[in-house]
Amino acid sequence: MTKVKCPICKKPAEAKWLPFCSKRCADADLGNWLADDYAIPGEPAPAGAIDSSAED
Repeated sequence: MTKVKCPICKKPAEAKWLPFCSKRCADADLGNWLADDYAIPGEPAPAGAIDSSAED
C-alpha cells in the first residue's frame, strides 16, 4: 500500500484525517480555502457573467 503524505506538512497521513495527518493540518487547509489562498485555474468569466443581484 502506498503511503499518503499530508499535503500541508508532508508527514504520513492518518486514516482518521485523510488526506491529512491531523486535525490541525485539516483545519489549516480549510483556512487556506476560506482565505482564497487556493484557486482552481480556468478561463476568466465573461464580463457581466457574474450576477451581482445575488449578493443582495
